[in-house]
Amino acid sequence: MRILIMGAGKMGSFFIDLLSFDHDVAVFEKDPKRLRFTYNCQRFQSLDEIKAFKPELLINAVTVKYTLPAFKEVLPYLPDDCIISDIASVKTGLKDFYEQSGYPYVSTHPMFGPTFANLNQLSEENAIIINEGDYMGRIFFKDLYNKLGLNIYEYSFKEHDETIAYSLSIPFVSTFVFSAVMKHQDAPGTTFKRHMQIAKGVLNEDVYLLQEILFNPYTYEQVSKIRGELDQLLDIIKDKDSKAFKAYLTKIRKNVLE
Repeated sequence: MRILIMGAGKMGSFFIDLLSFDHDVAVFEKDPKRLRFTYNCQRFQSLDEIKAFKPELLINAVTVKYTLPAFKEVLPYLPDDCIISDIASVKTGLKDFYEQSGYPYVSTHPMFGPTFANLNQLSEENAIIINEGDYMGRIFFKDLYNKLGLNIYEYSFKEHDETIAYSLSIPFVSTFVFSAVMKHQDAPGTTFKRHMQIAKGVLNEDVYLLQEILFNPYTYEQVSKIRGELDQLLDIIKDKDSKAFKAYLTKIRKNVLE
């Protein structure tokens, strides 16, 4: 299959390495410095090269801020039957775009990401395949993610956004709060160091990505739950209520340990 990958960042390069030995792969990347780290693929910097390549599948791996603009820029240079796809963690606006584009499409979300995951050992990581769009496109990614040993879940666009609001906004907001109140520790404990490592990873994420996750229409409700739990915990601490604290620990241990 002729596959065009847009973007030679961490995830784009990952997909190039993953696919280039079994398919005819090309990468379109405007930053020539990033192309230095690609191999076993054709390297494009002009849209006319894309037109001549005639891709059968397009994987849009640019940063989330540019996902839609990149699609709109390249569509006029694609064959009518090319399957267009994204791997974005934020799907805002994508369903409407796909349905209006006239192209077959597939949308997935490999949830391992390059920040924390070991890309050589993904058996404990997850991927979401949107159950809308082109059947053959979904089968392609399902086979690909199965080969990686990923745990695959199939959601609608709406279910995906609800899931991401829960699975990303809660840890991200918790990290923001930790970072906002922390101060330098000369002799930090193990738990503090682990939180610090997570905070550094999250805060190195793209600003637009963090913004889109927080501005997800389902995020406010999730963050409100954090505020409610903090209010309850503050009351327990203020009153030094041992009985209430024991009951609170029992509740949260069930969430995590059972």
